Amino acid sequence: MVNKKIETITNKLKQKLILSVQRNSAEGMLFSGGLDTSILALLSPEAVAINVSLEDYAPDLKFAKMLEKFLHLKVYYQTIKIEEAISVIPEVIKILKSFDPAIPNDITVYFGLKFAKKLGLKSIMTGDGSDELLGGYDFMKEIKNLDNYIKRISKNMYFSSNKLGNFFGIEIKQPYMDKQFVSFALSIDKNFKIKKEKKKIHGKWILRKAFENSLPDDVVWQNKRPLEVGSGMTKLREIISDKISDEEFIKKQKIYPVKFINKEHLYYYEIYRDVVGKIPKPKKDEKSCNGCGAGMKKNSFHCKICGYVLISDKR
Repeated sequence: MVNKKIETITNKLKQKLILSVQRNSAEGMLFSGGLDTSILALLSPEAVAINVSLEDYAPDLKFAKMLEKFLHLKVYYQTIKIEEAISVIPEVIKILKSFDPAIPNDITVYFGLKFAKKLGLKSIMTGDGSDELLGGYDFMKEIKNLDNYIKRISKNMYFSSNKLGNFFGIEIKQPYMDKQFVSFALSIDKNFKIKKEKKKIHGKWILRKAFENSLPDDVVWQNKRPLEVGSGMTKLREIISDKISDEEFIKKQKIYPVKFINKEHLYYYEIYRDVVGKIPKPKKDEKSCNGCGAGMKKNSFHCKICGYVLISDKR
């Protein structure tokens, strides 16, 4: 009976996603080799795939090359040097008007879209929304009322790829964010989103089950890696942190009106001050961010300016 129920859900999920990809077709896609974009590549093999990696630090590269052969994809590999990645940080911060610590993730998207622009592509598909809707993040395994949490964040999901796409004049297509797919994803019980398989607890379990016979096992059951980790851009965190001494960090924590997570966060903020300016104050219908004082929507849990997340919403 349980197996029949799982079969019904996986078949529906697969069909819903196929239709969503058709509604949100694009000329190209940002292709990491992770689960979400591998599924999109499977469903849209005619799209040009763009993979971005930082020198020799990208664990996702082997999965991308595996899928390139398996699905007969046209993949453009863009290898970015450390100095080049660091040099674009001010531009990325200026575009996003944010010093969110997720900047290394945004740098990956920036270079992918920049190359798409060079190719003359007008539309790009991304895997945005899958982790949020289907329990892909590790911290979600600890949330007691996961269904309510996902329903709440689904109302305010925000991805920097949209702003970066606007900057480059490229339309961003997000099949996992399609209204009809979101509605279906919210109807799936949390016990099918986070579940044990192959002696390990997996997020996005139901998505993996839906496509386990269509993609290589190594791809379907790979560990969740944020885009910055898979692309190798997380290496930048160590390099940037080394630019600021302990003494300087302690001193500037007292000067600036921001609760810095770490030295890297301070580094981004000082660039933000130079290229953007002051942190915007809350408007009448907004609440104040506890991390930087910026305005946030009253039902929001994440500050778009500093990246502060309300911990109480993770319970």
